[in-house]
Amino acid sequence: MLDIAFRGLVHGVYVVTTRVGERINGMTAAWVSQVSLHPLLIMVSIAPARYSHELIKESGVFAINVLTTEQVEVGKRFGYKSGRKVDKFVGLEYITAVTGSPILPQAYAYFDLKVTATFPAGDHTLFVGEVLDAKILQPEAQALVFKKADFF
Repeated sequence: MLDIAFRGLVHGVYVVTTRVGERINGMTAAWVSQVSLHPLLIMVSIAPARYSHELIKESGVFAINVLTTEQVEVGKRFGYKSGRKVDKFVGLEYITAVTGSPILPQAYAYFDLKVTATFPAGDHTLFVGEVLDAKILQPEAQALVFKKADFF
C-alpha cells in the first residue's frame, strides 16, 4: 500500500524553509496542501525528527518554495542531509519576505507563512500556516511533480 501511495497520489516538490534568529534551514517536502481560501491557509506535514520541525515549532514561521521542473537537484540538496550537520544554504542565493524565512529566487513561486495551528498526524506533525506573502517568481517555468524515481 505504501508504494501505491507514493505512485498514485500526485504531489508537487517544495523546499520548506524557516528562520530562528540567525539559524536558517530548509527541507524538501512533498506533503503540502491548501487548507482554506479565507483566510488563505496552507499545510505542510513534517516528521518530528527533522531539524526544520524543531525550528518551525520555535519560530512559528516558514516559507514554501515551489520547485520547477529544472530543480530536482535543489530538491535533493535539501532532502538528503540534516541541517543540524550541514548548512544547506552555503553558496546558494536566497531572499526573504515578511517572516524572514529563506526564499529561493529561482523557485517557481513562494508562500511566506505564519503558523496558526499544529496537529499530530501519525508519525508526522501538520503545520498549518496563514499566507502573509506570496509571489510567482518564474511564470514561464513549470512546477515540479514528485516522482519517487527522481529522489530514491
